[in-house]
Amino acid sequence: MKSKILVLSGAIALCLLAFGCTRAKPEQQLLENKQCPECDLQGAELSQADLSQADLTKAVLNTAVLSGADLTLANLSGALLDSADLSNAKLNDANLSSAGLSTANLSGADLSGANLSNAFLRNADLSNANLSGADLSNADLSGANLQDANLEGATFKGAIMPDGSIRD
Repeated sequence: MKSKILVLSGAIALCLLAFGCTRAKPEQQLLENKQCPECDLQGAELSQADLSQADLTKAVLNTAVLSGADLTLANLSGALLDSADLSNAKLNDANLSSAGLSTANLSGADLSGANLSNAFLRNADLSNANLSGADLSNADLSGANLQDANLEGATFKGAIMPDGSIRD
């Protein structure tokens, strides 16, 4: 019996070491198939990554670095991106509904046509961002920096604006 256990243990160890039978890291999984719903990607380095049309529903991306990443048409609904670096990222037509983006850096990001309804953008940096045609209905923008942002055609119904006022 002991010898069978030793042989089995050895086979498992060999598989793990020689053949990479370990479970793929969430970053690898995301980059390979663009599917990583509910993944823990906190602090991940994904700058310049092609994540267009990725499914990151309810993923944890707090403090992740996504600067310059292509997230066009990505689904980030309910994702947590607090303090994430999304500067100069392409998020056009992305779904960020109910996403947590407090203190996130979205400066220079392209959020045109994005769904940011019910998003939490408290103290986020949206300076020089393109929010044209974006839906920010019921979003919390308290303390957010919108300096030089393109807001043409954006919807703010029920949103809490940077000064604390609520849009009709």
